[in-house]
Amino acid sequence: MNPQSLLASASINIGLALVVLSLFSVFKKQPSNAPVYYARRLAKRHHIPFDPPLTLRRFLPSVSWIPRAFRVTEDEIVQSSGLDALIIIRLFKFGIKFFLPCTLIGLVILLPVNYNGQDGPPVDYLSMDSLAISNIRKGSDRLWVHFTCLWLMSFYGLYLLYKEYKEILGKRIHQLQIIRHRPDQFTVLVRGIPLCTGHKARGCSVDHFFSKHHPYSYHSYQMMFNGSYLEDLLDQAKSTARKIEDLRKRSSVEKHNREFLLLCTNGEDSAKITLLEEKLQELSHRIHQLQCEDMLQDKELPVAFVIFKSRWGAALAAQSQQHSHPLLWTTEVAPEPRDVSWKNLAIPNRVLPLYKIGVILAATLLTIFFAVPVTAVQGIARFEKLKKWFPPAMAVQLIPGLSSIVTGYLPSVILNGFIYVIPFAMLGMAKLAGYVSKSKEELKACDMVFYFLVGNVFFLSLVSGSLLDEIGESVTHPKNFPSHLARAVSAQGDFFITYILTDGLSGFSLEILQPGLLLWDLIKSLTYRRGKEKKPYLYSLPYFRVIPVVSLAMLIGMVYALVAPLLLPFLICYFCLGYVVYINQIADVYEVTYETCGKYWPYIHHYILVAIILMQVTMIGLFGLKSKPAASICTVPLLLFSLLFNGYCKLRFYPTFRNYSIQVFMQLRCYYFTCYPRHPYVLNMNFLDVCVSFTNWLYPVVCSLFRHWRLPMFTWSFSPILFVCYSLTGNAFRFWMFVKVGTWTENEGQYFTNE
Repeated sequence: MNPQSLLASASINIGLALVVLSLFSVFKKQPSNAPVYYARRLAKRHHIPFDPPLTLRRFLPSVSWIPRAFRVTEDEIVQSSGLDALIIIRLFKFGIKFFLPCTLIGLVILLPVNYNGQDGPPVDYLSMDSLAISNIRKGSDRLWVHFTCLWLMSFYGLYLLYKEYKEILGKRIHQLQIIRHRPDQFTVLVRGIPLCTGHKARGCSVDHFFSKHHPYSYHSYQMMFNGSYLEDLLDQAKSTARKIEDLRKRSSVEKHNREFLLLCTNGEDSAKITLLEEKLQELSHRIHQLQCEDMLQDKELPVAFVIFKSRWGAALAAQSQQHSHPLLWTTEVAPEPRDVSWKNLAIPNRVLPLYKIGVILAATLLTIFFAVPVTAVQGIARFEKLKKWFPPAMAVQLIPGLSSIVTGYLPSVILNGFIYVIPFAMLGMAKLAGYVSKSKEELKACDMVFYFLVGNVFFLSLVSGSLLDEIGESVTHPKNFPSHLARAVSAQGDFFITYILTDGLSGFSLEILQPGLLLWDLIKSLTYRRGKEKKPYLYSLPYFRVIPVVSLAMLIGMVYALVAPLLLPFLICYFCLGYVVYINQIADVYEVTYETCGKYWPYIHHYILVAIILMQVTMIGLFGLKSKPAASICTVPLLLFSLLFNGYCKLRFYPTFRNYSIQVFMQLRCYYFTCYPRHPYVLNMNFLDVCVSFTNWLYPVVCSLFRHWRLPMFTWSFSPILFVCYSLTGNAFRFWMFVKVGTWTENEGQYFTNE
């Protein structure tokens, strides 16, 4: 790719971003677009101020939303949207923190070193290769500059990763301590429940099992039933109720018009409403019949939600094996009620591995088929070589400037268009894998999308580009293939610059404009929803799409930070624009549908660490191909240190994200006792602790008095009898106090979840 193509791509992307952001600032000021741009605030019934209708300010573009985004604090994001939303913002901030010093190093140190890599100005000073590491001659000592920068960037990246992981862990623990309305903290999901042979039901089996093995913390249970047969009836009931509501609104309007025009009334709508009401009543009766206990018993699933009296009791049950048979009585932490994927609860526990294998095979096939468009995109980008293999492509050169647009802008647009579909396809596959919560489905989709993008967009772009670029010489001189491949890797930097420009400027601009929703809202307003009240377009924050795509951009930036430093300034613009856009989207547009308290960060940490390792492996290969084996050997310890750092972080931080800490839940109990000292439950428990402590103190005091008075042996030898009496009295007192408090154990959930 020549500089003219890169300039054409940059100009088109920057111009498109300015136009789109200007349109967004104008459209956001129109009240008719509030369901699109203020969906979340409308759902919460917040007041949205708009300018008066006939004012010039309402139709002029503005940038007031940009400085407002930078004024939003992390505490405000956590309070309004949760820790998961903050993870997205911290990802963009991590990119800014990492690439800002790297950009200074790249522009001030590496670019001059690369430009003078041939011990003088390059012959082709207009080529992009003159600013890359490929311009340095073999065996040059200038490569030690890249070696030093590699160590600096690697240690700086690992330091930021450790710092971020530690801070996110602290925020997760704090978030778990302040949310007291979450019933899932007291609930365990149990699967693989055997049938009770005596009662021919699984419900009594659950009650017997947990009453026996968790007698002091078990509270109750709720069995799950297969309700697929009710879905059609519920859908019919909702549709009928919606028709009745529409007919009533229409008849009231028509009645008002007829009274105004002194016309006769028509009873057709009243008759339709009566028929629909009878149908709705019949559907409700059938639904109630199917929900009776006798009918439900036949639809009972081997799945139940078991409720415990304390958080630590639920945590112990969820994180331990309940039965010697690993497929029976399997337990896990229950998801939030709004996070549960109810359909997947009906999938038997034994066949879940088959579902996951099928998803892996489907993702593999999609990855293979996606190689076709990636190779085609690289063919367009390598237009000069493509002309030799496909002569009709020379017709593009007949129009001045068109070849620069085709080779500079068109490949990245096509690639981003294909990439946009991939996260939704992967999420659909993850939904078929049988996960019991939406959050687990999106976490799995994040993994699948990231590795798909790394394999297809990154590696396949390198391989296809190098094959199209050097296929002739590689066949005639196979021994020189490694050197040609290394040069092709550095030559692909200009393609990834255009990719970052298109994904950042155009992608983030279209994300904030929401053109699809605007068009759909316009069509609805002009057709079947004309004159009706608009409802906000509420959607969940697409973690499965944002995290892998941004992580891929970070991987590209880290790998090319030393190979082609000219890419780094574009990455700074990428992360800054993404930060501003998603601050706005989180505050005004996207709805919070679940909260995992930061479980996305271990995945992000892993993706960034993969990027750092790939950067080091790439430089090891380049040092070897540049005839600098000493630098390659000295980079191996850095690679080993990065792998050890990864292992340490898995031991130090990851278990707290995967499991619930008993210490945290006990601290949470102390937190409640401190924050609610006058609560009846706290007062009763404190009084109980005092009384029990008094009875525990009384026995040794009485025994010591017996010894001090030197009573006969037969007298104070009755101390075991005294101890038995003390035990019976103390236990009777405890029983009375527990009945008074209303629980057999802490049971803080019963008292504090509704505070």
